Amino acid sequence: MNRSRLLLAMFALAALAGGCSRSNNNSNSPQQVKAAQREQAADRILLEQIPPPSKTRYMAIHTKDSWDNPFLVVSSKTVSLRVMNPAPPTSSLLPSGSMMQPKSARKNLLELRLSNLAEALASIPQESWPYGRVVAVQEDPAEVSADRVQVRRNIEATMQILNNLGIVTYEWPSGRN
Repeated sequence: MNRSRLLLAMFALAALAGGCSRSNNNSNSPQQVKAAQREQAADRILLEQIPPPSKTRYMAIHTKDSWDNPFLVVSSKTVSLRVMNPAPPTSSLLPSGSMMQPKSARKNLLELRLSNLAEALASIPQESWPYGRVVAVQEDPAEVSADRVQVRRNIEATMQILNNLGIVTYEWPSGRN
């Protein structure tokens, strides 16, 4: 449990240090391409330790608050990653129930650049994937209509990243909370 919190804290610091700016340099050298491919392969190997998704479990979820796997909200500039820390183990010495650590206290929300998404997902502890290797993805409902084309491009890029990592994408309906 401490390891998972440490990983999430380290990831949050790395995400904050990385910022949300976009690089205008689109030319990648062959060395950069090979390094990116190696990094993606390493991320995929880490994610393969998570079991395949259980469709019967995640299709039964109808509210965002009930979704315990990673949840992505894609906007025109960033991707918001919501991760739920696992519930603490129960003890006969402590009162049972969610009073000791409610869901809202276990929620972590990180703003990422799309280029950092694979690394972020690979760093999420296995306990935070109760439905298996599936991620809910939603367009940011707060985006203005003028940015919808860019949001859709980012959704497609997000789905491509998830597919390359072997993660199932569950497109969250826009009107559903």
